Amino acid sequence: MQLDIFQVDAFTKKTFRGNPAGVCIVEKELSKDEMQNIAMEMAVSETAFLSKNNFSLRWFTPHKEIELCGHATLATAWVLYCKKLIREDEEVKFNTLSGLLAAKIKNDQIILNFPLLSNIQKVEIDNEKIKALGLNANEIEFYGKVNNKEIIEIKDYQKLISLKPNFDKLLSLDGRGIIVTVKADKDYDFISRYFAPWVGVNEDPVTGSAHCALAYYWNRKLNKTNMVAYQASKRGGEIIIELLNSERVLLIGNAIITIEGKITF
Repeated sequence: MQLDIFQVDAFTKKTFRGNPAGVCIVEKELSKDEMQNIAMEMAVSETAFLSKNNFSLRWFTPHKEIELCGHATLATAWVLYCKKLIREDEEVKFNTLSGLLAAKIKNDQIILNFPLLSNIQKVEIDNEKIKALGLNANEIEFYGKVNNKEIIEIKDYQKLISLKPNFDKLLSLDGRGIIVTVKADKDYDFISRYFAPWVGVNEDPVTGSAHCALAYYWNRKLNKTNMVAYQASKRGGEIIIELLNSERVLLIGNAIITIEGKITF
């Protein structure tokens, strides 16, 4: 079998920045093993698989299938637009494990309509986990959980930038993903980093799904519905955020196709 395959840098206008995603658009859904093997071969944080017969969209890391992925959804919408499978301002709807997700292109930006994750709960600090991250308790402003991930606000921007987690130690602890965030001083409303060694991604470059929770968290703190966020990984990327209501949020960004080819198996 031979399929078209793309690699797209998402949440950026520049090659080698943002978050690279694999995109595979097929007529009919592949088997789970086939999708997992292709994701392993692509070796990026997530690869998206879109079936044109039912617009089922699924995402795989090199290690497992996941329930929600923002940057690979954004990348998929951009490929559809660049290959003239959708028009500008035409809304496309994807059937996913997280329900119906919508995207459209306007003025060369991709607009994602995603669920707002408001179920953030303050919990007791996990001292082993923050030590593995390189933090101590007095540097933390807030420690909470959202679904199966932790969200941590810290007090100092430079501390966020300088974090060098012990990923081996984190893997010895239970977890799924950790969002670390800080209020920005200028240019942006807030900045974050995201660590997920439990799914094979030590640090995700730019994480759309994490901003479904961050949008709610910073809306409550800043009393703003329109925000601009930066994810401060080595590659870095910018996300524009617009809260629609108590349940939905728009995540807006750019993308660029960097590799286009065939995969044979």
